[in-house]
Amino acid sequence: MVIGRKGCCMCLVVKRLLFGLGVNPAVLEIDEKREVEVMSELEKIGVKGGRETVMLPAVYVGGMLFGGLDRVMATHISGELVPILKEVGALWL
Repeated sequence: MVIGRKGCCMCLVVKRLLFGLGVNPAVLEIDEKREVEVMSELEKIGVKGGRETVMLPAVYVGGMLFGGLDRVMATHISGELVPILKEVGALWL
């Protein structure tokens, strides 16, 4: 799942990368008005051991917070992203 601000170029980059790999992620684009509320809820879920700072765009893989654009790009460049996506069933090929 990709969560980002409406019209955010970084969110677009994450979505295009995942689509290009063959992943069809759920995408939630939030309005500026609801950002604080959504961010506080995101910090409560999907993090082992409690709270963690969530930055947008936030990418959840297998129900857990994976990270933002920097983590997605770093794991893609290192070749680790595809195996992670296969492991959680987000990618079949």
